[in-house]
Amino acid sequence: MSAEPGLETRLGLLDATALVAGSMIGSGIFIVSADIARRLPAPGWLLAVWAIAGALTVAGALTYGHLAAAMPRAGGQYVYLTELYGPLWGFLYGWTLVLVIQTGTIAAVAVAFATYAGQLWPALAPEPPLVTLGPVAVSPVQAVAVGVILLLTAVNARGLEAGRRVQNVFTVAKVGTLLAVIALGLVLGGGAARAANLAHPAFATGLGATKTVMQLGAAMVGALFSADAWANVTFAAGEVREARRTVPRALVLGTVLVCGLYLVTNVAYLNVLPLAGTEGAADALARGIQHAPHDRVGAAAMERLAGGSAGATLMALAVMVSTFGCVNGLVLAGARVAWAMARDGRFFAPAARLSERHVPGPALWMQGAWASVLALSGRYGDLLDYVIIAELLFYLLTVGGLFVLARRSGERPRGAGYPWLQLAYLVLVVALVVDLLITKPAYTWGSVAVVASGVPFYALWRRGAAA
Repeated sequence: MSAEPGLETRLGLLDATALVAGSMIGSGIFIVSADIARRLPAPGWLLAVWAIAGALTVAGALTYGHLAAAMPRAGGQYVYLTELYGPLWGFLYGWTLVLVIQTGTIAAVAVAFATYAGQLWPALAPEPPLVTLGPVAVSPVQAVAVGVILLLTAVNARGLEAGRRVQNVFTVAKVGTLLAVIALGLVLGGGAARAANLAHPAFATGLGATKTVMQLGAAMVGALFSADAWANVTFAAGEVREARRTVPRALVLGTVLVCGLYLVTNVAYLNVLPLAGTEGAADALARGIQHAPHDRVGAAAMERLAGGSAGATLMALAVMVSTFGCVNGLVLAGARVAWAMARDGRFFAPAARLSERHVPGPALWMQGAWASVLALSGRYGDLLDYVIIAELLFYLLTVGGLFVLARRSGERPRGAGYPWLQLAYLVLVVALVVDLLITKPAYTWGSVAVVASGVPFYALWRRGAAA
């Protein structure tokens, strides 16, 4: 049975939860802790950052779950913003998602896959280029990244069943990988690293109260975006069985699982490596979490536990599994937003078509083509930096939308922590946005520019729809 014309409702609770968790777990958990440790040089703050990010993520998921129950349609957040604030706001979110957020993340995670694959096959290197196309030099890493994007686009174009199976298998594998890292770190770690971390006052950064608070906001960015993409399941809500009940449950189950794993993984890191270290030191113990080579904290921990080459190989395989599954979830879900926009007359018309396999085939290939361009350009990292503020603002609008929904319906939302959870979320995220405006002002106007670039296109498609 189809919840929306042409779509097939094939996703159950396990599938939806796998889409939440699998889209969240990429390479960030293996890397981001190094930046956090440098900004806040105290073991307690490393865990606090991940705990706060987890609490915000679960709070957001609870709210999105209520909105999903009220509006269980393909397109997710695009639909919520359109219904609650008007079509312009929904379009600007969808435009930013399709232009940068989803496609840029697909490109970045695919390049991460190829980069770690290069640790196993040295021929996959950033230099020298395989081919030069005008100003663009295509490296082996970029070629593999594009290959992964197009492969998983083709898999999902074959039908929802194919994408669902890939997502489930790789989500189970990556959750198992994190559990293995945790078990090894907690059982085989200890010794000098644990003693050094326990000897350091848990929250003494030496920065002073004001600077510590400011650095906390900057450090939160990496943790939040390592736990991002949890809302992807709402994009595919039109293909979830009993979506009003299943999507909210999947959001909570998936985010609680991943955020819990992230927190305990960092406990394992602290049991294997000291937080503080010396840049360029000879071994992992001396470099610590702060100065793990290329910020690869997971790899440094595994090298300590399993030996240099064996540990590096195991971690490379773990990240490849994690990133491959993450790209699949992003590819599967993202195209549903472009499809919903096109169906409303607010995107390129071909994207509104469904293939004979009941999936948005044209939207999938448009998304894959643009993500490939971003991977080849090498500019996806800059673009993602520029939409940090924009994405946080869209989260604020969406969570605040529950108040709008409650006022319109005249009913108090149940089971979503309303209103205190939403108020706490809004206050904390507003504080984070203000902090980023101070600590990273260069990104503010770039973020506004990316979102504003959608306004003339909205006017163009609106004029076309009216005609």
